[in-house]
Amino acid sequence: MRLFLDILLGVPELIRLGLVTGFRFRGPYWAWRWHTAFGTGRPESTRDLLGAMVRYGRWMGRMRRLD
Repeated sequence: MRLFLDILLGVPELIRLGLVTGFRFRGPYWAWRWHTAFGTGRPESTRDLLGAMVRYGRWMGRMRRLD
């Protein structure tokens, strides 16, 4: 159930962020985001990477609603 909620609430926030940044995934924001999230390493699997992205999207949505 938690995975479903993470996907349902996180993916729209990631799409919104993509629109705001013009989907320039190699741009300065995304380079900074990658570095702060993972440091010099990389997630061991694609599943770990996707899970981290969805959790970040859900967190971002919660933070936006604090306003």
